[in-house]
Amino acid sequence: MKPQKNFNRAMIKATCLAGMGRLVDATKLIQRSMTNLSQSMLHGAKVVPSTDAANQSQAKAESDSSAKLTAKSTTEPVAKPLIKSTSSASGNFVEDQFEFEGQLYPYRLFVPASAKVVPQQKFPLVVLLHGCKQDALDFSQGTAMNQLASEQHCLVLYPEQITAANSGRCWNWFEPEHQLRGQGEPGMIAALTLHVLASHGGKKAQIPEPDPARVYIAGLSAGGAMATLVAGLYPDIYAALGVHSGLPAGSASSLLTALNAMQIASPQTLAEVSAIPTIVFHGSADATVHPDNSEHIARAAQAAFAQAGIILTACESQGGTDARAALRTVYSDAKGVAQIERWSIAEGDHAWSGGDAAGSYTDPQGPSASAAMLAFFLQHRLKS
Repeated sequence: MKPQKNFNRAMIKATCLAGMGRLVDATKLIQRSMTNLSQSMLHGAKVVPSTDAANQSQAKAESDSSAKLTAKSTTEPVAKPLIKSTSSASGNFVEDQFEFEGQLYPYRLFVPASAKVVPQQKFPLVVLLHGCKQDALDFSQGTAMNQLASEQHCLVLYPEQITAANSGRCWNWFEPEHQLRGQGEPGMIAALTLHVLASHGGKKAQIPEPDPARVYIAGLSAGGAMATLVAGLYPDIYAALGVHSGLPAGSASSLLTALNAMQIASPQTLAEVSAIPTIVFHGSADATVHPDNSEHIARAAQAAFAQAGIILTACESQGGTDARAALRTVYSDAKGVAQIERWSIAEGDHAWSGGDAAGSYTDPQGPSASAAMLAFFLQHRLKS
């Protein structure tokens, strides 16, 4: 079997391992495969791309070119008929699907029961992106955001990654084709958000009218990394950003650099960074995504505000719960409005702080990230 074919297969397996959260195994496999490939080349082995790899590369190039040429048309939302809806005392949980670039993406939308009480009111919309090995339902249970949204009269949208795009349901934040406006996963998330904004409301609508000036996005881990990308690419849609155990936008451009950024922490590398209000949560004992990534996200936000001519003043305070202490740093503008908020959770793991144990990757003992994020979000709105 040819060395290049062995290498290609190893990369596919490493991707699967990373999607399963086995980062150390994935890193070792990549390093071992690169060493074997290098030795084969040094010993005179003729390395040529396999037919499958060449075909995949050609198909990818054609797909990229097509996406760029039709970027405007691919962001046009296409909704499929409603699948089903589940009602509870707190509200209605709609399950549906959305088509983008030929793929169907499931999603869920929470509509608070208060929508029936104040039908003329425009509701804020919070977009939440799950982490690896999660789905929309699991993430909604783990964050317990629906209950808070019911109390604060907010809609909550949960886009869902498909296994055809990533076997571990991770958002592909580290791939260059998913780091551009108008295409890939950021394009899908933005298009779905616009679909929800445009297709609901009115006298006969079952879902209240969302407020386009109060749309927010947040995520956990890979979802947090994708949220930083989406917010940066679409500052005209999202009024604020929340990142839990995530990474800065542009901190990786391949699986190998992604694993490195997760273990060592990497600063933001995208040339254009928008001054968007940002709240960050990270556990100090996170062994999956290095806690320093939260500092890089906060610093990038500070730099963006400084570039926009907005001076921020930092104020630290101790908080948390009896079980989990937390250091909270708030960066406020001249009017006293918090533009950046960073929480460092003492001994916190790679898990949603203050989450519900009914969902995966949660730390019920920590301060509520959902409550803090929602309170932060509702201070901000897009400037007209």
